This record gives sequence, structure tokens and C-alpha cells, in this order.
Amino acid sequence: MNETTLTIAGHDVPVVTHQAVVVGTGAAGYCAAERLYDLGVTDVVLVSDHINGGTSRNAGSDKQTYYKLTLSGGDPDSVREMAQTLFEGGAVDGDTALVEAAVSAQGFLHLCDLGVPFPRNKYGEYIGYKTDHDPRRRATSIGPYTSKSMVEHLQASVESKGIHTYDRCRVVDILTADDGKGGRKVVGLLVLRTDVQDGAEESRFLVLRTANLVYATGGPAGIYSNRVYPNGQWGASGAAYRAGVDGKNLTEWQFGLASTNPKWNVSGTYMQVLPRFVSTAQDGSDEREFLSEAIPDYGRQLSLIFLKGYQWPFDIRKARDGSSLIDLLVYRETVLRGRKVYLDFRSNPVQPELDASKLDKEAYEYLEQAGALTGTPIERLRHMNEPAYQFYLEKNPGVDLEKEMLRIDLCAQHNNGGLVMDAWWRSNVEGMFPIGEADGVHGVYRPGGTGLNAGQVAAIRAATYIAARRADAATLDDAAFEAAVANRAKEDFDLFDTATARAEQSGSENVHQYMKDVQELMSAKAGPVRQKDEVEAAYRQVGEWLDEYESTVSANAGSRRSVDRLFLVRDILTTAYVYLGAMAEYADHAGNTSRGSVLYTNPEGELPVKGYGDDPDTPLDMEDIFRFKLDGGAYNGVTQETKFSQDSDTQANGTVSCSWRPVHPIPEDDDFFENVWRSYRENGNID
Repeated sequence: MNETTLTIAGHDVPVVTHQAVVVGTGAAGYCAAERLYDLGVTDVVLVSDHINGGTSRNAGSDKQTYYKLTLSGGDPDSVREMAQTLFEGGAVDGDTALVEAAVSAQGFLHLCDLGVPFPRNKYGEYIGYKTDHDPRRRATSIGPYTSKSMVEHLQASVESKGIHTYDRCRVVDILTADDGKGGRKVVGLLVLRTDVQDGAEESRFLVLRTANLVYATGGPAGIYSNRVYPNGQWGASGAAYRAGVDGKNLTEWQFGLASTNPKWNVSGTYMQVLPRFVSTAQDGSDEREFLSEAIPDYGRQLSLIFLKGYQWPFDIRKARDGSSLIDLLVYRETVLRGRKVYLDFRSNPVQPELDASKLDKEAYEYLEQAGALTGTPIERLRHMNEPAYQFYLEKNPGVDLEKEMLRIDLCAQHNNGGLVMDAWWRSNVEGMFPIGEADGVHGVYRPGGTGLNAGQVAAIRAATYIAARRADAATLDDAAFEAAVANRAKEDFDLFDTATARAEQSGSENVHQYMKDVQELMSAKAGPVRQKDEVEAAYRQVGEWLDEYESTVSANAGSRRSVDRLFLVRDILTTAYVYLGAMAEYADHAGNTSRGSVLYTNPEGELPVKGYGDDPDTPLDMEDIFRFKLDGGAYNGVTQETKFSQDSDTQANGTVSCSWRPVHPIPEDDDFFENVWRSYRENGNID
């Protein structure tokens, strides 16, 4: 490490130089830092806005899944077959799918060696189970906190190596320079030190000069108000788009039912015990079981609730006459009718006693085997899964499901798309490696648990490439560095100075209102139900906010939270602007057809239907916003890529453009041993 102070855009700023910088202290970020160190890149550091924050450490589910190659039993499986499963998710590149499959065992077994307690039988097999979109038994779990255990064990390994973490650092901008080939290259990272108080002698800014930036900032959760991401998980994708990194499959989000306080997925047992769905007015009055309005048949209603347990994500293919109809009915209550929705485990749906004979065969046999065909939902929950009850009791704020209802909503849970990357997780900006949920490795659908595997695989691949090809990549000297980053840094310093001066003069601040406004707009217009004209209107609105931001935003210099949000909100606005541009272009390109976890309103489409009895195709009495047409897989073989362009370093509101290309096929490389061995001896088979 080299440390100095440079005068950049008239400000004296501390500058530290490292071989590699990893942004993010989740499972992917820690894995990347650990692998870089073990591969010889020992001058590596981590950057975090809050070391104990993030999705990996603070999120989970009823049984949080890790997806990898089958390592037990007699079921046939292979790297190629797993790659095919991932590829069939739609809009997925075959080369990255093959890498995910091939490296999955390596990443998984390393976690086992670190001490993550994945279960194995007495013969040493790591047992598995089937998850959604999974033809084998590739899934495994240690319970609700699989990713938390991963983070803790990876962190312990990183700390044992003495790898330093710059904590309490908000990403401001990725600093780039001309790469001499018509593109851009990473030269550093500008961060705001949120632990430095107003009036302190030391700078509130820090620059990390590096030629290798591993970007493990997580999904851009901050763009939505209705989200199940833990508090403090915001993402930092906007800085990447400002730096010229392109996006891929940005339209593809995963939405699902979740409790709002505390934030947690209500999947698995929470649904299989058949809770009562209740909505109320905002003041708590006018309680009603709203599912009965659209699903009056008792047995069908209960069976669909049961199916939500393992068909948890909203899936437009199941919205016409399947379990995802429940998601749409929750959306109608909360968004269109402005009501609050709850799960009530204290009493049975519709009638006081459960009549299990009305359930579909699948639901009946499952609950019969579990010994849970009688009683109330809370009695069934505590019988089948006591930890699921205790979880809410122990959270802050705690919820006693025996005494109170649990508020839920249809929430953003995972972004399948993200920043572009190739099979070595290189982006289109030299030296920039997006990994984890920040990258765009997934497509329309994905098996449950693939996110955890993909993060480990991405970290291994990026670290391997950097160690082999970029460990000696030169950083810019002081003069060249100052010249390259001056314009961008000046914009950032000016934003800080003018926003804090404005707040001091007016005695008020509006940075928090900007955040609230953009998040509510995104959830209302760009969530699981999207209308093309409203998406376009939202795109224009966010563009206006982004364009005026520098001249109107105010933030209290004495408030760490306010100053932190100054650059965070700009990042969120930028990200939302890029995503809305991609969504509007997708709706136009795909003719308002729907796929994945999103319904695109189509006036020529059909409403969900009754789905049972003598007239199963009878449309339900629902608003026209719920009319849709499936895309039928028409765009599974192509992927949308999105570019954010600014005319100058000082232009906030740039232009968003999209293009489509065929997905990369699964490679059919020569696997003759002697040939592979020879090239491996020559170059490690690293591009």
C-alpha cells in the first residue's frame, strides 16, 4: 500500500494505492478478497458502507437454499446438465452458465472446509433436495441463515489473513480514464467517509487508486420502497453506470410476498400452514378476507395458499389460474386500493374449523404426512416448524404470531439482471469486475439458491483472472491520476459543498424526500405490474429529478445520515433512471408481453380466470391493469443490454439506450484431456 495526499480539483484528498480493491463485505466480496490473497494478490483491501449490513448477512428465508452440482445419491447429474438448467432460465449466456455449473462444487466445498455446516450423511455425501426450476436434487441448506453463516466464515478467513477493510465508506464515483483503445479503464474509487464528522481536520473523502476493482455491492435494493432486502442494503450500481459500465437484463426482477417489519420472505411453512389473508383500511378498520372476493371456492383458495409455500416468487405463468393469482390480489389491495394486508395465523381462513377434505391431493397428503390436518394456522406452524414461529418472536421489532397479525406486501426480492460481465466476470470497462447480485449473470428464471452459488463462482473467477493477468497492472502516476479524475471529482466535491451550504442557509434539507419520492414511484410504476405509458412517465420524472438534483438538493453537513444519503440518493436516482429506460424499451420491443416475475399490462391481453369447475376459463372480475399476454419464450434466446451515456462528466441526466444480442450458446470446447492439459500448462486456460 502507498499512501499520499493529492490536490484534486482544488481539494486535498488522501489517496491510498492498492493492487486490488473489493467493494462490499457480503459473501461474494469476502470470497473475492480471500481468493485474491491466496492467489498472491496480497495487497488487496475491502471497502464497505457498513461491515455488518448487506443482504448476505441479514437476509434469509424459511429454508435458505444454496444451489450446486448434485453431490449425493444415485440421480445422474453433470456439469453440462446443470449448465443446461441454468441456460433454460431464458436470456442467459451459455458460457457463464457452464462456468457457474463447473465451479459450483469448488466454491461449495471451500465453504464446507471453512466450517459452514452443510448437512452430509454418514457416508460423507452432501445431501440435497429439489428446489424450484430444478430437475435434480442440487439444493442444500443449513436453515434460515445459510448466507449469514457463509459471510461469517468467509469474514473470519479474511481477517485471519490481515486483509484491511475501509468501513463506513459510501461509494461516490468509480474513477476512470481513457484506456487508449476507445474505451475506459478503472483507475480508482472515490468514497465518502461517513465516520468523519463535520469540522474535522481530516478529509471526509478518500480515494483508493487501483487498476482492479471487484464490485460486490449487491442488488440495487434502494430503488424500491416495497422491498424485502434488509435495511441498509442499497446497492451502488449508479456509480457503475456513471463510469460507463453497461447493464444486462435489467428488467428481470424477482418479487414475492414478504413481511414488511421485520423484512422477511413468507415462503415455505408460513404458507403451507394455511394462514388467513386479511386486509384493512389504513386506520385498521374494515377488516376483510379479500381472497374470497376472487377465489370464493374454499378448497381452491386454501390449495393456492399452500402452493405459495414453494411457488413463492411471483411467476406470471402462474398468474392466470395458479398460485401467483394471490400475489396479484395482494397487489390490488395495497397498490390499487390503498389498504394494508396481513397474514393472520390465529384463525383459519373463511371458517372456524379447517376442512382438510377440500384441499387438493398434494396439499392434503403433505399436511397429513406432517400431522397437521387440524387446529389453527399457528398450531400447525409450531408443530411443523417451531423455529419459524420463534424467528418473528426474536426479531426487532418482535411479532408474536399467536397474538397479532403479520403485515405483508408484494416486495422486490432479487434482481436477476445487473452489470454486464463475461465468463471471467470482466465488464466492458477494463479492470472492473462486477460480482454477486450486482452482476447480470441470471436471466428470466433461475433455480432457487443460484444467487449464493453465483456469487462464490464469480468471486473465484474474477480473483483467478486478476491474479493471473492483472496482478501487475500499472496504476497512474500522481500527475496523470489528478488529470484523469479532476472533472469527475470536482462534480462530486461541488455537489457536497453546494448541498450542505443550501441546507445551512435554508435551515432545512430535502435529500430524504428525494429518496422517498423515487422509491415510492418505482414501486408504484416499475414493480411487479408495469404499464408502458406509466413506466415512460416515471422515466421522464426521474430524469427531471436527476437533472435538477445538483441545483436543488440540500443535506445537513452535521448529520452523518444526511451527508451519507447525499451521494446515495444520486446513485439511486441514476440507477432508477437506467432501469426505467430499460423497462420502457423492453415493453416496446416485446410488444407488452409478460415474462418472469412481472406483468406488463396489455389491453389486448386476458385477465386471470376462475380456474376450476365447469367454467374454468371464465375471466375474474379484476381491473384491466391485470390484462396480460405471455411472451411464450419468444425472447429467451436474446438478451437486452443497456447503456447510460453522459455528454460530459458534469451532465447528470444522460441518455439511456438499449440493444439486443443473441445469447452465447453453451460452449462445445475440445475436452480431450491431452489438449486441455497442454494448454493448461501453458497459460492455465485463462484468456
